Amino acid sequence: MQINESTAAKIAEYLLQIKAIKLQPQDPFTWASGLKSPIYSDNRLSLSHPTIRTFIKDSLAHEIKTRYPQVEAIIGVATAGIAPGALVADALGLPFGYVRSEPKKHGMGKQVEGDIRPEQSVVLVEDLVSTGKSSLQAVHALRDFGSNVLGLASIFTYGLQVAEKNFSDANCPIFSLCNYDVLVQIALEKNFVSSSDMEVLKSWRVNPEAFGK
Repeated sequence: MQINESTAAKIAEYLLQIKAIKLQPQDPFTWASGLKSPIYSDNRLSLSHPTIRTFIKDSLAHEIKTRYPQVEAIIGVATAGIAPGALVADALGLPFGYVRSEPKKHGMGKQVEGDIRPEQSVVLVEDLVSTGKSSLQAVHALRDFGSNVLGLASIFTYGLQVAEKNFSDANCPIFSLCNYDVLVQIALEKNFVSSSDMEVLKSWRVNPEAFGK
């Protein structure tokens, strides 16, 4: 997955500045899965910063239009992908919908929300990719719905090998505006971390399951 290095570097700096991404190599976070990690991401914070929000929107829109010129609709992955997805759809002048983690248990029982036709070619938008599990649930739901899923776009990815394998196995292309390698390098250059932290940060990416044990 190729990325635009200058765009990735700018987004990394933005996300670090507003603490949408935090690095704590000496005091790791505990994820919901129980894994220990030196990084925590909440890219929803970018929505509160107009300049950053607009840069992310324009960058996603450009990449999606370039990579998937045949796209007919943008789909946000609930919940964090809904807002950036809607912004991108507006920038591209395309229909927008979103996909729930599971079908509604009342009303129409829908999982794909919006005026989206089953045969449309769609691109999903997600804020963050870790293992890819929740994102791929959305991909499978759309395929079951009848959509032609062109790929998934995210703001940031940890670049974990398990995610790359999961998306490859599902035959779903993926790209992110920024990744972990670029982020930690920018964090070092901008003094968000020290050079002594880099070994810890790099070791986590190699074997996240063993980190902190």
